[in-house]
Amino acid sequence: MSRIEQTRRTLRVGSRELGPGPVLLGILNVTPDSFSDGGESLDPEAAAAHAAQMLDEGAHVIDIGGESTRPYAAPVGPEEEERRVVPVIQRILTSRPEAVVSVDTYRASTARAALAAGARIVNDVTALRGDPEMASVVAEASCPVVLMHMQGEPKTMQEDPRYGDVVREVGESLYARAEHAVSAGVAPENIVLDPGLGFGKTTEHNLQLLSRLGELTALGYPLLVGASRKGFIGRVTGTESAGDRVAGTAATSVLAYERGACLFRVHDVRENREALEMAAAVEGA
Repeated sequence: MSRIEQTRRTLRVGSRELGPGPVLLGILNVTPDSFSDGGESLDPEAAAAHAAQMLDEGAHVIDIGGESTRPYAAPVGPEEEERRVVPVIQRILTSRPEAVVSVDTYRASTARAALAAGARIVNDVTALRGDPEMASVVAEASCPVVLMHMQGEPKTMQEDPRYGDVVREVGESLYARAEHAVSAGVAPENIVLDPGLGFGKTTEHNLQLLSRLGELTALGYPLLVGASRKGFIGRVTGTESAGDRVAGTAATSVLAYERGACLFRVHDVRENREALEMAAAVEGA
């Protein structure tokens, strides 16, 4: 079995198995200020309808976030984040009880409330750094957790990001965070790593991470890539509007899949699903 095949293992979520083929996380931001879709799904009914559309288009997971992590975004309070997220989870699972829901949060209190409401995965952009209680919440829930690399914090991360060797440094940081999670009781098979494209990285940093993604695959954990509609794609392709970066996102997903990524966090589910299905078919021919 190749190194890539090993890291593209099945991810168990309760009694469900995701993978080993491409796994799509449909982005559902219940925020007024996210960079691409802020304000579109603030109402729980609208959010549930959007989630249903993404599920119908092939999303394996709905990833719900109640606080924007776009560059220069200011944090919201934990009560407001929970108020935004929990009713949406409940509404989605009432109409689509088979759905797998992930909560995009770094706060233990929000994660705990979301898991109690039926979420099955925690996606933490701080890799368990943002809240000292998060590791124990994830460990106790025995749920998958995404550990993402970020230099700095959303409010300041894009001011002047610097690395000596971005791939080596991101890899070392992610491995250390995975070791921290395991030491806190998180099962290794529940850990997913995310290089954090756009989070404290320049366009060149993002391109280097994608080009050398195999070096992160070597860490031995499944990799999630979240490139959807991001600014570096716009700078490469000359597309100013985030909504015009769908083709660039799909291309990035395919390139990341070829280098070992197996989970993809995207706004445009159908387009990325079709691109990844073709990549997987060619690879398996």
